[in-house]
Amino acid sequence: MWALAVGDILCFMTARSVFTVELPTIAPRQLIDVRVRQVELYLLPVTTRVPLKFGHETLTSVTCARVRVLVEDGHGRTAVGWGETPLSVQWSWPGALSYADRYAAMVEFCQRLAKAWYEFKFWGHPLEIGEAFQRDALPKLVDEVNRLQPAERHLPLLAALVCCSACDIALHDAYGNVHGVPAYRTYSADWMNHDLAEFLVSADEKEFGFRGRYPADFLNVAPPQRLPVWHLVGGLDPLDPSELTGNEPDDGYPVLLSDWIERDGLYCLKVKLRGNDADWDYDRLVRVGQIGLSQGVRFLSADFNCTVREPDYVNEILDRLAREEPAIFAAILYVEQPFAYDLEANQMDVRSVAARKPLFMDESAHNWQFVRLGQSLGWNGVALKTCKTQTGANLSLCWARAHGMQLMVQDLTNPMLAQIPHVLLAAHAATIMGVESNAMQFYPEASVAEARVHPGLYSRRGGELDLTTIQGPGFGYRVNEIERLLPAPVVKCE
Repeated sequence: MWALAVGDILCFMTARSVFTVELPTIAPRQLIDVRVRQVELYLLPVTTRVPLKFGHETLTSVTCARVRVLVEDGHGRTAVGWGETPLSVQWSWPGALSYADRYAAMVEFCQRLAKAWYEFKFWGHPLEIGEAFQRDALPKLVDEVNRLQPAERHLPLLAALVCCSACDIALHDAYGNVHGVPAYRTYSADWMNHDLAEFLVSADEKEFGFRGRYPADFLNVAPPQRLPVWHLVGGLDPLDPSELTGNEPDDGYPVLLSDWIERDGLYCLKVKLRGNDADWDYDRLVRVGQIGLSQGVRFLSADFNCTVREPDYVNEILDRLAREEPAIFAAILYVEQPFAYDLEANQMDVRSVAARKPLFMDESAHNWQFVRLGQSLGWNGVALKTCKTQTGANLSLCWARAHGMQLMVQDLTNPMLAQIPHVLLAAHAATIMGVESNAMQFYPEASVAEARVHPGLYSRRGGELDLTTIQGPGFGYRVNEIERLLPAPVVKCE
């Protein structure tokens, strides 16, 4: 693997003599470490074809942060990596502050982060660099922007992670590219300087320790090439022709749920709920369930988006379904994040819900420490997201898997390049059931350029996504084949 071993002596021969030069001692491991050399940030605006309701708010447009990172390794070789994340303000920063103010703050923070990543001259594996950045640099940056702001303007950790994720994802891609291997092949002892004990602490060291274990030990050894895909039934989505207003888009894509199911062969439906209106939530689950089951849907999930205040709200809905609609109750595979996402400030015991259906953390699972706290409160599943960084998703995956928690990979309505690390995470995580992917519902035209290279990732057929076109090193984007014209970067550090 190494071009030169420790303390190698390089011999040069000229026409007259032979002389030797003793090279600096460089440990073999250091030769495969990398550091960041360049960072560029691009902002790509996207408009939805139909609105997407998040809790108390509605999304009609989003800006994707796309980052280009150049790294160098110990040999002096360089390579480029790409990362992308939708800056979903409504999901990552709910609150009374205006959307415009929250959006502006997140964009400004992305710009700060690009410069901070450029200045973070840390050598290592991308998971090691990413963990060090989130431990040492990110909290300081958040504190800097929040220090002089009133509480209602404080950037939450979740929003900070979303902003940070594009750079982190790009670093993992670049590492694979500089070494010519897929990113997921590098999460092992062959590539990393430290085992997981350097980063993770188990709930009980007597029962389980991370010494000598690496992320590869917790990943799917044979990731599937096809994944079951979950369709999102938004709170504003019409279910019946009588609900159509005439203002729906006439763009060739379905509008009604039954048409989506028929066209895409769907068999997994995720239902967005209100969390503050039990009758509406129950009725919504019943109506979606009846439509779905009548068309071959086998699995449902209930997503309350952090709006529920106490476990009995969920328990009563589930118990009523079990009594009155047992087929729909049986189809519910898991319940997603009913309660406030600030887990430290809302430490309620949720075991009663988890006893009825698997209960998955989503917004509250900022990192593995929060996953550990959630498990202590009774949560028994984790919904991973690449938008909380590739590094964080991997560490949360390892901690959760080691402690018997079930896994899912949830969407942030990922278009364009953001879709590819998202589905790769699901394939390697061995989720409870496939992956959620809904960008093709809300802005399918945004990914036309990427879909020409990866058609099976941006359309759902037979209720599944096809990953076979993901090929090559890094995340297998095949960026050179994607004909996308980027705007000028808003930040360029080199």
